[in-house]
Amino acid sequence: MPELPEVETVVKGLRPLITDRIVTAVEIREKNMIAYPEDDIQAFKNSLIGSKIEAINRRGKYIIIELNTDKNMVIHLRMTGKLLVKEVKEFRDKHTHVIFSLNDGQEIRFNNIRKFGRVYLIDKNHPEQAGGLADLGPEPLSDDLTVEDFKKLFEKRRALMKSLLLNQHFVAGIGNIYADEILFRSQIRPDRTADTITESEKEAVFLNMREILKKGIIYGGTSFSDYVNAFGEKGSFQEELRVHQREGEKCLECESIIEKIKVSGRSTYFCPQCQK
Repeated sequence: MPELPEVETVVKGLRPLITDRIVTAVEIREKNMIAYPEDDIQAFKNSLIGSKIEAINRRGKYIIIELNTDKNMVIHLRMTGKLLVKEVKEFRDKHTHVIFSLNDGQEIRFNNIRKFGRVYLIDKNHPEQAGGLADLGPEPLSDDLTVEDFKKLFEKRRALMKSLLLNQHFVAGIGNIYADEILFRSQIRPDRTADTITESEKEAVFLNMREILKKGIIYGGTSFSDYVNAFGEKGSFQEELRVHQREGEKCLECESIIEKIKVSGRSTYFCPQCQK
């Protein structure tokens, strides 16, 4: 699933391509991908057609397209989602399930092989209409999140550290790949409980979290299989990974062998020597 750096990369790519464009038509080939309003596809189309895209932003792993009406369109890419901008004349493949035509001759195409992606058309004052959008924790890269604020998030937390970083109520946008990398650089085992983390270790997690996510954005995200940006280009952060998907390989720091375990049902990679 695309994580914060991947979604941010998609948003940055889309912003100059679709801002100030007007939606002229909507084609829905897979009704299940319209999550809200799920029972009135025609109302979904009617509310979008004629609206102008004023801005596009990210919140956690959600893409928020702000319209010049009382609605926002919210998109969650899920496992295999791709949000691409193409000219009308370009070939549409069979996995293109939702198409938004624009007044400049281009289309926003929601391509999703496994059809898990979701589109919400919500009232601007009701983010709860878009899945878990209203319940997200703080943005890990926000200037408003200080290290002291971050430490306070650990209060009364006893979850395993990998699970805690994946918890979107704790902080928004971190997924499997970046959680592994954050914990490796912080020298913390993924199966340690949050109540055993020292103040200095919390600070290390905070600093490494911000550094790794920023670097992930710079490298255009991590591409193992499906993820591409708005231009259809893959990211390159996979070349920077220290532990994730490196089971059986030597640690780049100490040459111990990287191990793989399950934490809360998720494949988790770590160095048994570097991470305590």
